[in-house]
Amino acid sequence: MKNPPRTATPGTDVKTQLHAQMAQRQQVLTDAAAQLKRELFGIDDVIDRVIDSVRAWYVLPQCITRPVIVCLWGLTGTGKTQLTRRLAQLLGFYDRFVEVQMDGFSNGAGSYRGSSIASMLESSGIDEGAPGMLVLDEFQRYRTKDSKGDDAKVERYQDVWMLLSDGRLPPPLGALVDIERKLAGQQYDAERDDGEKPEKSYRFRLDAWDAQELKSTFKLQEPLTEIMQWQPERVHELFVQFRETQQDWETDYSRLLIFVCGNLDEMYRETAQRVEDCDTDADIFHRLTQRLSLIDVKKALSERFKPEQIARLGNNHVIYPSLSKSTYERLISELCARYVSDIEVQTGVRLELGSDVFDALYANSVFPAQGTRPLFSSVHAVLSSTLVKVSLWALEQDLLSHVPVHLTLARDRKHLLASARLESGVTLSESFAVVLDLDRVKQRANADFRALLAVHEAGHGLAYALLFGQAPQEIKINIASFEGGYNSFASLKATTRQNALDMICVSLAGRVAEELVFGEMACTTGSESDYKQATAIAARHIRYHGFGARISRTDVTSETEDHLNTDVAPSNQAIEDLLQAQYQRTRELLSQHGPAFDTTVDALMLRGAITPAEMGDLMARHDVQLRLPGDQPDESLVLEPFAKRLAAFRSRKG
Repeated sequence: MKNPPRTATPGTDVKTQLHAQMAQRQQVLTDAAAQLKRELFGIDDVIDRVIDSVRAWYVLPQCITRPVIVCLWGLTGTGKTQLTRRLAQLLGFYDRFVEVQMDGFSNGAGSYRGSSIASMLESSGIDEGAPGMLVLDEFQRYRTKDSKGDDAKVERYQDVWMLLSDGRLPPPLGALVDIERKLAGQQYDAERDDGEKPEKSYRFRLDAWDAQELKSTFKLQEPLTEIMQWQPERVHELFVQFRETQQDWETDYSRLLIFVCGNLDEMYRETAQRVEDCDTDADIFHRLTQRLSLIDVKKALSERFKPEQIARLGNNHVIYPSLSKSTYERLISELCARYVSDIEVQTGVRLELGSDVFDALYANSVFPAQGTRPLFSSVHAVLSSTLVKVSLWALEQDLLSHVPVHLTLARDRKHLLASARLESGVTLSESFAVVLDLDRVKQRANADFRALLAVHEAGHGLAYALLFGQAPQEIKINIASFEGGYNSFASLKATTRQNALDMICVSLAGRVAEELVFGEMACTTGSESDYKQATAIAARHIRYHGFGARISRTDVTSETEDHLNTDVAPSNQAIEDLLQAQYQRTRELLSQHGPAFDTTVDALMLRGAITPAEMGDLMARHDVQLRLPGDQPDESLVLEPFAKRLAAFRSRKG
């Protein structure tokens, strides 16, 4: 009996060399991850995911037989493109790095040969069959389905899907046909000359573009200028060989690392469009976006791309969360440290910024839906000119470098106060005007309007806390995004009949609070959107959820196959009765908790905002214990103890 054939194994020296090479590359990856985390704040988990995704491609590229695709999705300004560029530098691939703006604005994208990925790779430093890095940025704009779901006309980069499939690109048949047609036209014109000698003889038969197309397609080694001089007969032989032989004419880019980057607004519906929102706590946006998953990515992609195209993107989708408050604070601290350091290096003046300056910069520069770019702009606008003025003043006072200049925010929030204590005990000080645009907008200077907002929002916040046992995510009356105030509540994963009734009460509580404090005739129109929301919840309660007297789905329709109860009119009265009952219930609730209501109003009048922790402390004074957002995993938003009730049900059956 013959022994089975052995698989060839590397010799000892080869294995040792391979092990050393792999270990060295592993270390490069480790160092790259650490460096990226030092430079890009708040996305450590994203960096770890990316490093793991590229490990096999970088450490053992000879095992890669098709492109490695890593999709990066996130809100604008969260560091997607910056991560890919910096990673290319740290891994030594910046000379084999191609970045394509899929919206069509890359260099040369408007030209014929610049409208394909193949042409851009061909003119890059990436050799065929060798590892390289390709970034397809702004990919969400390369949609192949319009907003109605119909096919969208796409004229550029049509070879991208083939590249994503297996990394092999077919020869540009259209370009070859054009070249062949040109040569045929030249021969035709030559024959039509009837043997007459042309006035001028040209050395080059092909232009540089056509010659380059031939060279890359047929993988020729001859210099470009030589190919440009070839006679039509020689080029024709290449075409014949191309058609008759079985030689593989495909271009092999199967060892590419491809980053697909974009902003999927459909996935970030709760946050992406809130570009003007500078009031919502960044941590709220952060928690909302942390819940996103691969399923959310696929759903969002399905609104822009066809199923087979989504499949070619694979399943390695890395989701960027919105940046947290601590990340923004760290960015501000780093930026300020850089400004202060530069001032000291250039002038010798040592500046120290107070914590109130950092707080003011945060309040006037952070728009959570827009990432870091507005922050960089605002910090520069507030600090750069002011610090130059402060350092000039310090030099005029002959302050030595060992005498620090302390900077704090003045009470009017319109000036920075600079002070320095001399060795003699004398303190020098000066004020410098600063422009904090959002501070000016946020302040509710009118005492009557401030009182109205405090009462209204206290009603919403207290009703939510009492009925749901959980502190609102935010209560604010000092805001810049719009005229008014707001409460922010955690969403429920499962809404019970009782939860729905409670939310009607919360929606009505602002108007109820106004009536209790100011009287019925002084109630304002500020509850219009609250009433719209309460009515919508009540209508769904009666017509959709079967929580009223009737259990049939009630709605209007013009489609015969909908099979709905279209007798809508009787449910109108049921909705009104429900709203009236919940209004009275809300009135009784707030009246019973008058001291807690007063405490909430006073806190808003004093500070303009109440955090969850502050709300917890306020309610604890009145023997009301609240859960705080973030204390529990996301499942805590299922408020009913369904598992406990299931166990009780089973025990009764037993």
